[in-house]
Amino acid sequence: MTTDTAPTPRITSRERLILFLLLGAGFMLSVDFSILNVALPKVGEGVGLGLTGLPWIASAFALPAAGFTLLFGRLGDLFGRRRMFLSGAALLTGASFLGGFASNPQMLLTARVLQGFATAMATPASLALLTSTFAEGAVRDRILGLNGALLSAGFTVGALVGGSLVSLFSWRAAFFINIPVALVILVVTPYVINESTLPERVKLDVPGAVTASGGLLAVVYSVIEGSIPAAVVGVLLLGAFWVVELRSPAPLAPVRILKRPTVKWGNYAGLVVFSMETAMIFLMTLYLQNVLGFSPLVTGLIFGVPGLAAVGAGVVAGRSIGRYGSRKVLTVGMIVQGLATLPLVFVGDARIALAVLIPALFIGFFGHVTSIVAYTVTGTSGLPNEEQGLATGLTSMTQQVAITVGIPILSSIAATQSAELTGIHLALSVNVAVTLVSVAFIWFGLRPRPETEVAPVAVADGAGGELAASLD
Repeated sequence: MTTDTAPTPRITSRERLILFLLLGAGFMLSVDFSILNVALPKVGEGVGLGLTGLPWIASAFALPAAGFTLLFGRLGDLFGRRRMFLSGAALLTGASFLGGFASNPQMLLTARVLQGFATAMATPASLALLTSTFAEGAVRDRILGLNGALLSAGFTVGALVGGSLVSLFSWRAAFFINIPVALVILVVTPYVINESTLPERVKLDVPGAVTASGGLLAVVYSVIEGSIPAAVVGVLLLGAFWVVELRSPAPLAPVRILKRPTVKWGNYAGLVVFSMETAMIFLMTLYLQNVLGFSPLVTGLIFGVPGLAAVGAGVVAGRSIGRYGSRKVLTVGMIVQGLATLPLVFVGDARIALAVLIPALFIGFFGHVTSIVAYTVTGTSGLPNEEQGLATGLTSMTQQVAITVGIPILSSIAATQSAELTGIHLALSVNVAVTLVSVAFIWFGLRPRPETEVAPVAVADGAGGELAASLD
């Protein structure tokens, strides 16, 4: 055992400002996403978009966000993460103005597509700037835990205040609210964040970019629309992407990285964690409103209270990973998320079910946020600084894809039953089974391998000790 005797360096105000800026950007994006979901009926009514077109307000955002996050994460590695982060913030500002002033469906959907591209640009760049600023180890784990807590808080705060904001002002406020924050980011970022180091020879893998983005777009579209031809095209393009990456001298996503157990199983865990929890929330929203007869406002409160309480899980997870390791924390978090969903399989049509539902949501959200932090740490660990954009692009892409596909998949399962409550029970049973079976695969897939073990990162306790203490 070695002991680091180096003095603890002082954490500068600039470094704290970097942390505040990047975490604030993620919080803003999650709040904006959640507020707009609450405002969907009003938005559609405001621009003359019919009920059947409302899902495309979400899909127009989800397709580019899911399809291009990996590409933009890698572009950040090649051409500068700060540049990509600022480009995303600038595009988000313009798209929000366009959406706020939209007078017809075409303007609105164009704004949503541009917001999706902005998210695909800013999210992996922001996360990569975090992971490359703070060394791998206890400090980074706690920062990623705080990031997970703020993302969860953003979704919850957006759901809680969205209805009130839209009622007090208008649906346009759902677009305008993030513009001041984005402008602050554009002004402050160049002064506090340095550009990432660029490789000597910059070369973009165009065939890999085309096949990866096209394949992801086709797969996500096939799930949203239930299109088998699109699914076939997507699978073929992703297969072509794999072949291209094997042969490319400068691949977009090197196969050696994609094969790493931490990258492979960490992102698989993220896919399960996000898709199953997002679908559960959607199904419980239907249950609360259609079966128990609650209003949207009461439904938001039922989800919001345990959601805010579970924010603390992000901080707890960051500390626990340093003590027990990401493998244990990830699998325990997923087990908690899965088992907390199990009682919901048996809820009835009487409002006394809230006595089961609310504690289950609290426990499940706690496990969910813990799993988010652990999968992010797992998926970005063990990679050099110059590949952090790729790693965070993969984890961000996983999140976007999972959020997009989870609801239509479990909704189609629920639709196989004639009674709505019976269908919800069946879909939630599948949810629990998928989550718990996946835990076994992930635990086995992330088992320690002697040939790949590396020495602990000694710098974590010394170089970031002061910051770690300040996060406690």
